[in-house]
Amino acid sequence: MSIHVDLSPQEITVPVVVRNASPARLYEDALTREKAGVVSSGAIAIRSGAKTGRSPKDKHIVRHEDSEKDVWWGSTNHPIEEHTFLLNRQRAIDYLNTRDQIYVFDGFAGWDPNHQIKVRVICARAYHALFMHNMLIRPTREELENFGDPDCVIYNAGQFPANSLTAQMTSRTSVDISLERKEQVILGTEYAGEMKKGVFTLMHWLLPPKDVLSMHCAANEGKSGDVSLFFGLSGTGKTTLSADPTRRLLGDDEHGWSDNGVFNIEGGCYAKCIGLALDKEPDIYRAIRFGTVLENVVYDKTTREVNYNSNAITENTRAAYPLKFIKNTRMPSLAGHPNHVIFLTCDASGVLPPVSRLTPEQAMYQFLSGYTARVAGTEMGVFQPQLAFSPCYSAAFLVRHPVVYARLLSEKIRCHGAQAWLVNTGWTGGGLGVGRRIDLSSTRRIIDAIHAGSLTSEQTQRDPVFGLEAICRVPGVSERLLLPQNAWSDATAWEEAAGTLAEKFRENFVLFNDDADEAVIRAGPCK
Repeated sequence: MSIHVDLSPQEITVPVVVRNASPARLYEDALTREKAGVVSSGAIAIRSGAKTGRSPKDKHIVRHEDSEKDVWWGSTNHPIEEHTFLLNRQRAIDYLNTRDQIYVFDGFAGWDPNHQIKVRVICARAYHALFMHNMLIRPTREELENFGDPDCVIYNAGQFPANSLTAQMTSRTSVDISLERKEQVILGTEYAGEMKKGVFTLMHWLLPPKDVLSMHCAANEGKSGDVSLFFGLSGTGKTTLSADPTRRLLGDDEHGWSDNGVFNIEGGCYAKCIGLALDKEPDIYRAIRFGTVLENVVYDKTTREVNYNSNAITENTRAAYPLKFIKNTRMPSLAGHPNHVIFLTCDASGVLPPVSRLTPEQAMYQFLSGYTARVAGTEMGVFQPQLAFSPCYSAAFLVRHPVVYARLLSEKIRCHGAQAWLVNTGWTGGGLGVGRRIDLSSTRRIIDAIHAGSLTSEQTQRDPVFGLEAICRVPGVSERLLLPQNAWSDATAWEEAAGTLAEKFRENFVLFNDDADEAVIRAGPCK
C-alpha cells in the first residue's frame, strides 16, 4: 500500500518517500540496504546497532508552562527546554533529508475509537518501518487515503547521534518528547522499542484526564467473556502468560481501561524470545513467520535456524509481530471490564508466595510499589536481575505522578468488582544463586486456577512478614512451593531475607506516604 503523502508540515523534502509499504517491500529494502537476513521460519532477522535495549537515562520531556505542573519530574522524566528539543528535532529532520529514500508509516494507537490517535512515523530504516507496521494498528486503504494530519509524529533519526555539546544532553543518545507538540525525536539509538514506548508515554499523558487508565499490562479473555489483566515489567511473564491457547488474546503490553471496558493500544506484540521453545510457548513460537521482525537474535548462516538460547548479542532478543499472528486473538482488540487483575513480580530474593489474594488496599499498595527484579537486557547496562520498584509497573513510561494512575485503578477495581492477585514468577527455595526460578508450568497452573475461579475462596495462610494471604492449595502445584518459608531449607534464613525485602518496601513507599490513604499504607509489610 503506497499513497502519496505531503510531508511539508514535517519539513521533509526527500525525493523518495515509501509510505505504508507492504512487508515484502520492506523485506527487500532491509535485505539489500540494511544487512538483514531471512531465517528458516520466514521471519526477518536484523540488528539494532550498538543499542540493544532502551536508554532511560537519555529520555527527556520538554518542560513547558502548559504541562510542567502535571509532569512527574525526577529520575524517570528528565526535563529539557523547548529550545533544546527544537535543536534536536531540526538535527533529526536535517539527517532524514540527506537520505535518498525514507519511510513513513501512518497508523493508529488505541482500538477504542473514542480514545484513538493517529501516529505518523518518519524513519530512514526499512526495519523501523516494518517494526511500526507490526506494532501500530494498520489502517485500511480508505483510512490511509483519508488519514489527514497526524495527532503524533515520530522523527526517528536513530543512526545519527545527538550533539553531546548541546545544552542538557547527557550523551550522544537522546530520546525526546514534547507533550505540547505531540512529537518524539530519536537520535543516537536504533533500538526500535524506543518508538513504541514513545507512543505509550504519550498515551500515559493523554488518557487519564479522560478518566481512562493507561496500563503497562497484557490482557486476555475467556470463552465466557471474563477478562484478565497481567501487570508486570518486561521479563516477568506478561507476554508468555497472556498467550493462552484457551483464551483470546487482547494484547501483550499496553492497554487502556475506560468506562466501556478494556482496549489494546497496539496492533502487535513485542515478545522477548530468549530461551523461546515450541513446547513452552507454542503461540509465540508459531507467530515468528513471514512479516515478523526478529531483533538481535543469533542464527546459523547456512541452515538459517535461530538459536533462541544464545545471548551472544544481548539477553533482550525480541520478536515483533501483528496481533493476528497469534491464532486465538480478539479482533478488534476490545473487551469488557476485568474480572481479575494479576500483578506479576519476579522476586529474585525468593521470599514472596507464588500466589496471593489481595484486598483492594493491598492491590493499591502493590501497584504503587511495583516490585520486581529488572531482568537482563531490557535496559542498557542491566546484565543480572536487579531489585527494582517501578510504580504502576510502568515507571519508565509514566508522565504523571503514580498516584494519579493508582487512584484510577483503585476506583475501577471497586466499581467493577475485580479481584486482584500477586503472582511471583521469580525464585523459590532461596534467592538468586541459591534457589531456583519457579517453573513456568507451575505458574501456568496458578493462572489456570485463577481463571477457573477455584482460588477465589481457597484457603489461605497469612504471610507473617508481608501480611499477604498466600493461597495454600492449587491443583497440580506442590503445597511446599506455595508457602515460600517451607520451600527454603533454612526457615531462619527465609525470615531474615523476608525482613530485608520488607524494609526495602517500606523505604520505597515513603515516596507515597503523603498521598496514599492510611489503609493503603497499612496494607504493606506488617513486620
